[in-house]
Parts: sequence; C-alpha cells; structure tokens
Amino acid sequence: MSAHYTVHPGRPMPPVQAEPFHQWVFPDGSLWTQFYRQGAGYLLRFPELADFEVSADGLSVQGWPAPGVTMPTVEHLYLNQVLPLALSRQGKLVLHGSAVDIDGQGVAFLGESGRGKSTLAASFATSGTRFLTDDGLLLDWLDGRCMILPSHPSIRLWQDSQDALMHPDAATAAPVSFTSKARFMAGPGVAFCDAQRPLACVFFLGQGDVHTPRIAPLRPAEALIELVKHSFLLDIEARDMLARHFDDLTRLAALPIYFRLDYPRSYAALPAVHQAILRHTAEKSAKAKPHESV
Repeated sequence: MSAHYTVHPGRPMPPVQAEPFHQWVFPDGSLWTQFYRQGAGYLLRFPELADFEVSADGLSVQGWPAPGVTMPTVEHLYLNQVLPLALSRQGKLVLHGSAVDIDGQGVAFLGESGRGKSTLAASFATSGTRFLTDDGLLLDWLDGRCMILPSHPSIRLWQDSQDALMHPDAATAAPVSFTSKARFMAGPGVAFCDAQRPLACVFFLGQGDVHTPRIAPLRPAEALIELVKHSFLLDIEARDMLARHFDDLTRLAALPIYFRLDYPRSYAALPAVHQAILRHTAEKSAKAKPHESV
C-alpha cells in the first residue's frame, strides 16, 4: 500500500498566508513540521528541507525540495514522515513502531523516540530474525485477524547502534542532510520479511531504568491510550476520520496482545532481551487461539 508520489526539482519555499493548523516540535522547542490546509488537500512543510502536497484522499503526494537539499533527503522524509500520514488519509492504520517476524508471527515494538525501537528490530535482524518494518507500522485486517504489512526494507540507526550491531560492509542508503542516522538496507546480514504476518504481540518500551528485562501485561484501556499516543494521523481536526481512527484503535486494543517491556539500555543486555521476548512470544502462542474479528 502506498501513494502515487512525484518529486519535482528544487524551489524556494513559497510563503503561506494561512496559519498552520498543527505542527510538530522537537523536545528542545525547534520546529520540525508545519501542517497546512491547501485547497482540498494539505501542505506539509519541513522548514529549509522540503514541501509536500498531499491530496485529500492521501492517494497522491508531490514533493519539492528546498534549494540545495538532496534527493535522498527528500526520499527519506517521504518514506518516514509523509507516507504514513498519507496512508492515514486513506483510512489505513499506521503506528509509530517497528516489528519483526518470530516463527511466522508479527511482534511489534512501540514507544517514544529514543526508546530503542529501531535498535531492537535491528538487533533481531542482524541475528537472523527477519524484520518487517522500522518506524512505520502499517496494520490491516484480514479474515478477522490483524496483520502487519511489510514496509520499506531498511532500518535507520544512530552511530552507537551502527557500531554495535552492523557489519562494516552492510549496505546503506545515501546520507541525508538533517540527521546523522544511517539507513541500512536489507540484505546479507540484515534479514527482512517481505510478507504480511499476523500481529501476535505488541511491546511498549519503557525507559530502561531496570537491571533485567521485565515484561508485564497491559489492560485494554491502558493499551488504547498508548495506541493513541503512537498513531500517525494527518488531520487531527477531521472528525469523520478521527472517529474512524478511534474505532480502529478500540478494536485493536481489545486484542489480548499488549505488554510493557523494559530492559537495560545496554548492547550487552540485548541477548537476554531477545531470550525474554522469544520465550514470552512462544508461551503466548502456545496458549492463544487465532484472533477472531472483534
């Protein structure tokens, strides 16, 4: 699932007369993204980087780099920021999370930026357990089961995770101008699953202030709050889409698959984290029946 994407030559960013109806800001207060209504669609502006026009139905996206911004930078913004928002306008459910394929079951990791979602997915992928997605978790229902759809076959990592997990010869995409994260492509040594998998477990990542891995179940009401926090949604004021989105999340939250996962933020601890996740997933699979439509 995607959108029809067209990228144009670079241009200076034209002034916008209207005020943005929403914006994303980094924890330090710096501006990241401005959301504008433009005709029947939307303008997403990443200041000094690129503009993206998204159609009202999310099926079409056009991108304009700012002068001097490279095409890999624009593609990076499209794949990781704009496309999940466009999919939300198509009525798709997209969460800010990563996922891996464990014995044919989809296991997802959700959490705030910096909690280690990508690092955890990459640590599995470099150990032979295939990853399904990094950062944009696209879900759909098939025959009453919630399925994870695979996304772009790449994982983005900070330098310390690169050094700890990646082989020096691992294939990378071209660097981008606004982050030191590198995008590692699936291939030898970075296992990728290109088929959809049933969603079996969702782990919400804790802060890391523990000495050993800990897994605790979440009630549906707690899971719903977390799912709302980690959703991609382009227009938070569109009542019809907002109502549908909340219905989708409520249906999803009713599944008995949610857990809080906390573990030491140490690369040396990752094998123990793997074992805890694998053991928990195996035990849950042994007890569970296939999810029925709810």
